[in-house]
Amino acid sequence: MTSCDGAKAVGSVAKRRKLSNPLALTVMVLLAERSMHPYEIAQTLRRRGKEHSVKINFGSLYTVVQNLEKHGYVEVAGVQRQGNRPERTLYGITEAGRTEMLDWLSDLLAVPAAEYPVFETALALLPVLPPQEVAELMETRAAALAIRSAALRGVLGQLGEKLPRVFVVETEYQLHMIDAQLEWIKNFRDELTDGTISGIEEWKSFHETGEVPQDWQDLDEQEIVLDPERKG
Repeated sequence: MTSCDGAKAVGSVAKRRKLSNPLALTVMVLLAERSMHPYEIAQTLRRRGKEHSVKINFGSLYTVVQNLEKHGYVEVAGVQRQGNRPERTLYGITEAGRTEMLDWLSDLLAVPAAEYPVFETALALLPVLPPQEVAELMETRAAALAIRSAALRGVLGQLGEKLPRVFVVETEYQLHMIDAQLEWIKNFRDELTDGTISGIEEWKSFHETGEVPQDWQDLDEQEIVLDPERKG
């Protein structure tokens, strides 16, 4: 099987997943280390700083565990008693859960997915705003991202002192993506301010006259292929 065939096979598996919540995958990964009760899972995620990488709703963690048990991916592994505290049910991963975990994680790593970030949606619709206003909004976004970048560097520094790098690579990736976005925004903002981006005259005309430029109307009559995976 070629690497391309393998990617297609992995992608086809993803479409048949019984669960799609990434928190479910995160829970299975932790339970692959050792049996835990849901509260311990939550505490472990906090200690490892995973709330910066996984959308974690700690209140729904018990529901996630119940769904995993329903599908046979985890099972009750025992009961924990500590002093006068109530008993806590320990859960462990099953063989079916281990298979699902490995397939799911491999899929996420190997196959790029269309995720439709909201910033990309906004960029796709930005001509409805005047160019100067967009430039100002880009400045505002850049300032917010710079603060986030600095905060994430601090988090990464703290985690790096406590954890091996293998456990913080997702935070490194987040920081890299923020810095890349900052660089792109700076260049885009400069083009808007300098008036060097192509199509800006029509863009300005649209907001000055309220009429859709003829060039834009002509574009609507054309079939422009923007999907890099689409052939023909």
